[in-house]
Amino acid sequence: MGQSNREASVSEFHVLAVDDSPVDRKIIERLLGNSSYKVTSVDCVRKALEFLGLEDDCQGLNVDKIKVNMIVTDYNMPGLTGYDLLRRVKESSTLNDIPVVIMSSENVESRTRRYLSGGAEEFILKPVRLSDVERLRSHILKRQPSSNKRKFMSDSILVQAERRPRLSGLTVA
Repeated sequence: MGQSNREASVSEFHVLAVDDSPVDRKIIERLLGNSSYKVTSVDCVRKALEFLGLEDDCQGLNVDKIKVNMIVTDYNMPGLTGYDLLRRVKESSTLNDIPVVIMSSENVESRTRRYLSGGAEEFILKPVRLSDVERLRSHILKRQPSSNKRKFMSDSILVQAERRPRLSGLTVA
């Protein structure tokens, strides 16, 4: 059967998830996948850099063919950190407009400020929850064509209206 407008507008969205924990990766994949995102997940920053064509030995990769619309990465990983990935993406002339979301189980205010001032779109405290995925939608809306944005916004309004409690056929505000 056909997809709903909401699914059609979001399913085109491809997220690269980077986390060294298999459990956290699976949670992210499920939450994003259940929200109709296409998800590619890797277990380290080096693999993410290879996927994006930012590794030194991958300079010949045609980055125009890579259709990643957002990167969600853990901060604390062995070797290169999520902040290293953020820096490399923001330094790239071809990929610097991709939103990067940093996740961490440590809520250190100075580190969070560093992520955001370094170009991260958002900081998410682990464990990731469905409400966190909902927060990412604003970053999706910024990067969708206006026709899809209108469909997505109208569907979101309908979903929000459906969640309101009803009393005798009236919607409670």
